[in-house]
Amino acid sequence: MAPPRPDPVLELPDATMASRLSRLLNFSVAAVSIFITAPLMVLIATAIKLTSRGPVFYVQDRVGVDRRNWNGVKPDSRRVDDKGGRIFKIYKFRTMTVGSDEDGQVWASPDDKRVTSVGRFLRSSRLDELPQLFNVLLGDMNIVGPRPEQPEIFRFLRDRIDRYPERQRVLPGITGLAQVSQAYDRTLDDVKSKVGYDLEYIERRGPIRDLWIMIKTLPVVLKRLGW
Repeated sequence: MAPPRPDPVLELPDATMASRLSRLLNFSVAAVSIFITAPLMVLIATAIKLTSRGPVFYVQDRVGVDRRNWNGVKPDSRRVDDKGGRIFKIYKFRTMTVGSDEDGQVWASPDDKRVTSVGRFLRSSRLDELPQLFNVLLGDMNIVGPRPEQPEIFRFLRDRIDRYPERQRVLPGITGLAQVSQAYDRTLDDVKSKVGYDLEYIERRGPIRDLWIMIKTLPVVLKRLGW
């Protein structure tokens, strides 16, 4: 009689197991966070509606995970229009006046003149990011990972920063090692530095590291540091 086959989960490589545990951790934290912050999100939505014309939420295309084979194969070798990863809709509380983005995708800055009075507070406190918890539940993002970029800006940075597309090897995140290690990026050199942090995270990622970054994010948010 043949011996019983072992549980296939036990045969998974360590990296795959760590990735699944990280995803479970990120999903669980997002679900609990939505439950806890639901009253706050209602208050924020009300403040936005009472102080400026337009929708409560801002929806924008971002470049997500690239699930192609990265083992020595050029990522864009078989694509006519290589977007760098799967394009998804990111959700945020609206912080700008309606129509302020009609001129195309612009690199955000902390002193953006398009930002509303309520929006300025939401940005400085990072509360505008709360709806991205739903992106985590949908599987577009994790709590922890490289920040997702707009498609046009992604193409601009891909052509100027070495290894930039490698950030797309994992799900993007609401926060990340780069965000807790460095302030708001204002120059191309700042972005290059953050890419270094992102690649370091990807090489050493796991549930314990994700939890550590989540904990490190709390004082960053409370002190209203720039991302």
